[in-house]
Order: sequence, then structure tokens, then C-alpha cells
Amino acid sequence: MNAVSPNMPVPSSPDVTPRPSVAVWPWPIALGLLTIFGLLSALLGQHGIWLALSWAALSIPLIVTVACLIRAWCRTPSVKGGQS
Repeated sequence: MNAVSPNMPVPSSPDVTPRPSVAVWPWPIALGLLTIFGLLSALLGQHGIWLALSWAALSIPLIVTVACLIRAWCRTPSVKGGQS
């Protein structure tokens, strides 16, 4: 029986298998290391290849973040009515 309405069946939740916590960390760690490299190369190398490396290394985490935000905003709304 449903506590809200006895006539409506309760939808079953999807069977989601949890991922091990170790599988979640490689990408954030890689983006963090890339950001640190970009900041250090911008700070220590003011000319030439270091300037290009710092731009590239700092642009990649920004592009990944924007792509993930766009993908999250474009998902269909969940059953509960909000974005998931």
C-alpha cells in the first residue's frame, strides 16, 4: 500500500549498481593535476612553449566542466519533476 494514495501503485526504483569509490576518482585527479601543471607553467614559464602549455592545460578542465554542465542541463527531467 502506498501511504499517499492507496489506489496508486508505488513505482519501483531502477536497479542501480553502485560503483566502487576508486572508479570515481581518476578523472578528477587527472583534471586537478592538469590544472596544477597549467598554473605552474603559467607562473614559472613566461615565454614560448610554456605560455602555450599553460593555456592548453588550463583550457582543458574548463572545457570538460562546461561540457558536463551542458550535458546535465540538457537531460530530461526526472520523474520527481526536477533536473537529475
